[in-house]
Amino acid sequence: MLIDGIWTKDWHPVQQSDEKGRFIRQTSSFRNWITANGDAGQTGASGFKAEAGRYHLYVALICPWASRTLMARALLGLEDFISVSVVEPALTDQGWKFGPYPGSNMDTVNGANFMHELYTRIDPNFTGRATVPLLWDKVTQTVVNNESADIIHMFNSAFGHLTSTQTNLRPADLEAAIKAKNTWLYETLNNGVYKCGLAVSQEAYSEALKGVFNSLDQLEADLADQEYLFGSRFTESDIRLFVTLVRFDAAYFGLFKTNIRAIANYPNLSAYLEKVYALPGINKTVNIDHIKQGYYSIRALNPNGIVPEGPTLDFIQ
Repeated sequence: MLIDGIWTKDWHPVQQSDEKGRFIRQTSSFRNWITANGDAGQTGASGFKAEAGRYHLYVALICPWASRTLMARALLGLEDFISVSVVEPALTDQGWKFGPYPGSNMDTVNGANFMHELYTRIDPNFTGRATVPLLWDKVTQTVVNNESADIIHMFNSAFGHLTSTQTNLRPADLEAAIKAKNTWLYETLNNGVYKCGLAVSQEAYSEALKGVFNSLDQLEADLADQEYLFGSRFTESDIRLFVTLVRFDAAYFGLFKTNIRAIANYPNLSAYLEKVYALPGINKTVNIDHIKQGYYSIRALNPNGIVPEGPTLDFIQ
C-alpha cells in the first residue's frame, strides 16, 4: 500500500481488524460523479460530463468489485464508449501490475506500470491501497471515482443518451428494494466471504461463515421459482450476486475456507449462475484463470503460490 505517497512492500490482505478479529474494508477515496450534463453528482465536483471516449476504466478480472463495473458496461452497451485496461492477475510486491499476461494489457492511457502510480499522480501524498476499479477522465487527467457501486450507478444513469439500450439496472420502482438487497448481499455474502478468509480470529471466521451460508441457503430458496432476484427483472443486485457466485468454488471455497458447501451443491444457484453468464457480453467479464491465479497469489494465505487445477465450471469455455 501507499503511505504518504511512498509504496511499501509490506503488503498484507488484512486491511484492518476490529477488537474481535473481524476484517474491515478500506473506504473508497475518490467519489466524483459523471452526469449527463456535467453537473455535480451525489458527491464530488462538477465538470464530469458523459461523453463518448472520454473515460477509461482500470480493472482486475480477479476482483469482484471491478468485474461489477465491467458487467454494467457490457449490459448497458458502453463498451464502445468507455475504454478499459486490465491488470495482470497476480498481486506483486507493488500491487496490481500492467503487463502482457493473457487477458491483461498495458496502460495505454497513462503509461503506468503499476496501479499505485495512478494514485500518486493525483495525490503525491496518498495513503491507502491502490485499488480497482478506478475510473479515469482523459480530458482533465484525473480520477473520477474508485467506488464500484458509484461507477455502476453512473454508468446506468448518465450515458443513456449515447446508447440505444433500454436496459435499466436500477428502475425507480425498485430502488428502495435494490438498496436493501444490496446492503444485505454485501454484509453477508459479497464481503462475507472476505470476512471469512481474512478473519484473524476463530470467532470472527465462524460468525462470518454462518452469515455466508445462511444467505446462500436463502438465495437458493428464493430462486426456486423466480428468474432473478427481482422476478423476471435483472438489476444491479444480480450483478452483485453473480460476481461472488462465479468466484466461489474456484477461490473462496478453498482459499477463504468457505467450504461447508460449494455452489455446485445448490441447483438453483448453479442454474442462475449459468443463466447470467449467458447474457450478452458477460462471458468477456469472467476469466477463471485470472481468478485462480490472482487469489492464490496472496502469499499471506498461500505462501507457496500453488494454484489448484480445479474446479471447472462446465458452462465456461
